[in-house]
Amino acid sequence: MLLSTDLWVSALIRRAEQGGAFAYVLKKGDARAGAVILKITHLRERETYILRQVTAGDEVKWMKPIASHDPEAIETYIERERRFDSDLWVVEIEDTEGRHFLTESIQLL
Repeated sequence: MLLSTDLWVSALIRRAEQGGAFAYVLKKGDARAGAVILKITHLRERETYILRQVTAGDEVKWMKPIASHDPEAIETYIERERRFDSDLWVVEIEDTEGRHFLTESIQLL
């Protein structure tokens, strides 16, 4: 059984802040089962983002949907996804080292 999205997001934000990063919710989605896009801002170099997906078997997977680090491309992608899925959460982590603070693995393109 998975945690509700709002509780999971709160825990991620707390973990990031304990690690010395800034984390906050940019867009709030469905509290129980909304998908999550995690936008990571590396304060010295670039931005990246990853998308949380939950499979039919309640397995959580994180993936990078596109390889771009361009801030405009990232914002365009996020806005397009929000138009498609109003339950989507967008969480930003600002960290000097570009850490994501996830415990799950990330699939690359």
